[in-house]
Amino acid sequence: MDIRADDLSGEKIVALIQLHLNNMASISPPESCHALAIDSLRRPNIQVWSAWEEDDLMGCGALMRLDDMHGEIKSMRTAAQHLQKGVGAAILKHIIQVAQEQGLKRLSLETGSQVEFIPARKMYEKFGFIECPPFGDYVLDPLSVFMTKTLE
Repeated sequence: MDIRADDLSGEKIVALIQLHLNNMASISPPESCHALAIDSLRRPNIQVWSAWEEDDLMGCGALMRLDDMHGEIKSMRTAAQHLQKGVGAAILKHIIQVAQEQGLKRLSLETGSQVEFIPARKMYEKFGFIECPPFGDYVLDPLSVFMTKTLE
C-alpha cells in the first residue's frame, strides 16, 4: 500500500469523496453531516492523502489544521472493495505521524453515533482516541461522537 499526498485532481479520488459525501448524506440529516466536499478539502489548512495499490485507489483521509497545536481528522474513507484490509488504520497512522512531525499536540475528530459508524469508532479507539466534548465550531448533537487524542 502506497500512501501519498493527494491534490484531489484525479477522477478516482473525486469519485471516492463524492461517494463518501453521498453515503454520509444518506445516513445523517444535513445539520448532522460534517463531511467536506472536494472544494472545501482544497483549503490551505487541509492536507489529503490517498492509499493506492498500483493504480487502484484503496482509501483516503485528511488532516485539517485548526490552530498551531490542534488538528482534525477529516474525510476518512475506504473503498468498498478494500474494507477489512487495514486501509483506514494505515491512513490514520500516517496522519498521526504527520501531525506529530508538524508539532501538533492534539488530534480530534467527529464521527457518527449511528450503527454504521461503529467500525470507525472502534478503529479510532484502538489508536488511543477517547470521547470528548464538541471542539472547534461543533455543537452537541445526538448523531455525533467527538473524539480526541493527545499527541506525544
